Amino acid sequence: MPNTSLRGWGRTAPTVANVVTVATAADVTAALASAGPRGVIARGLGRSYGDPAQNAGGTVLDMTGLDRIHSIDADTGHVDVDGGVSLDRLMRAALPFGLWPPVLPGTRQVTVGGAIGADIHGKAHHVVGSFGNHVVSLDLVTADGTVSTLTPDDELFWATVGGMGLTGVVVRATLRLHHVETAYFSVDTEQIGTLDELMARQSVDDERYAETVSWFDAVTTGEHFGRGLLMRANHATLDELPPTLRRDPLKFDAPQLLTVPDAFPPGLLNRVTGKLFSELWYRKSPTRFGAIQNITQFLHPLDVIGEWNRGYGPRGFLQYQFVVPTDRGDVVRGVLERMTAAGQVSALNVLKRFGESSRAPLSFPMPGWTLCVDIPIGPGLGALCDELDTLVLDAGGRHYLAKESRTTPEAIRRGYPRLDEWRKVRDAADPRGVFASDMSRRLELTS
Repeated sequence: MPNTSLRGWGRTAPTVANVVTVATAADVTAALASAGPRGVIARGLGRSYGDPAQNAGGTVLDMTGLDRIHSIDADTGHVDVDGGVSLDRLMRAALPFGLWPPVLPGTRQVTVGGAIGADIHGKAHHVVGSFGNHVVSLDLVTADGTVSTLTPDDELFWATVGGMGLTGVVVRATLRLHHVETAYFSVDTEQIGTLDELMARQSVDDERYAETVSWFDAVTTGEHFGRGLLMRANHATLDELPPTLRRDPLKFDAPQLLTVPDAFPPGLLNRVTGKLFSELWYRKSPTRFGAIQNITQFLHPLDVIGEWNRGYGPRGFLQYQFVVPTDRGDVVRGVLERMTAAGQVSALNVLKRFGESSRAPLSFPMPGWTLCVDIPIGPGLGALCDELDTLVLDAGGRHYLAKESRTTPEAIRRGYPRLDEWRKVRDAADPRGVFASDMSRRLELTS
């Protein structure tokens, strides 16, 4: 598919590339051999928000054809899959064996290769860490066209985890899954009236839960500033299910109810609609303990709506996600205060606590608070984000490469102190700079 326009999930900054669909490791090697001076980058299901899976004037490998599940071992929990297998497909195949991917992002529409490249973290990071911690081995096609099997004993393994596809192409991986009795969660939801109370409550007893996340109101000001919903869950046991669900406890209930048309005007999300949404979202979930919810209800509510990103209109939106150390939770309040003062509206807001850092130099999580907001593209947004960058970086924080779409090389250098360590390993694996993307050039990750 030559001259194909590509963009990220935020629907901004499209660029044109030569898209090559691959179905085998040999196809990847052939594409590398014929690539031009602009190089190559792999692309899965396009769920990174910015431009890491774009390569203007170069080659982009469509990995979704490399989607074979080779084996599932119910005893060890090990699964052997191609890099283009989606987490949705993996879950559908693994759940009948009572196996569960321990790390899942906010959508199942991510490939295994993409999950490794972004070192995704999900709502379970405080107890199980990020995706790379559960990779037993991976097969990587490097710049010279060879296929290397890497394990956590290899430097290149950890440079690939979180390396945004810039060390090579993950064509196959063995993952370690967890055993579960059911496909359901026992969920505790608490409705909390202020941001300070929400963060204080989220700091207590988190380790007793397998999954934890908060939604907060980024529109309401005054005495209910930052009010939110704290949602924490454990995998439900068979005994906890009502009789009707025990008949098929591993059922994967994941409907898609509708697809959003590409017809929404800009400005649909504003202070009026944002306040209405926030009020409804807050009121719909009163405090309740032990509610049984399926995978989609708790982990992936947006997956029931196809192409939901179109709701932001033709200009798209920016997802701003950062992490700051645990003792700098004040930055969360500072960011929210500046957003409301600037009149910027976000409805889909997530607050989580991270556990220990990964061994990967470019892995995003560190012990601390991570906040994520979705803001429509509009006047004043760039200036606000520059101001927020200063708050985050001065606190010792950083941005998530899979989400960011507009920051600077300096911000990445400050946020990732092991960047030069990563570059040394990457450059040894790819001395000619074959792997490159719009993001890698924009942020000067590659020369």
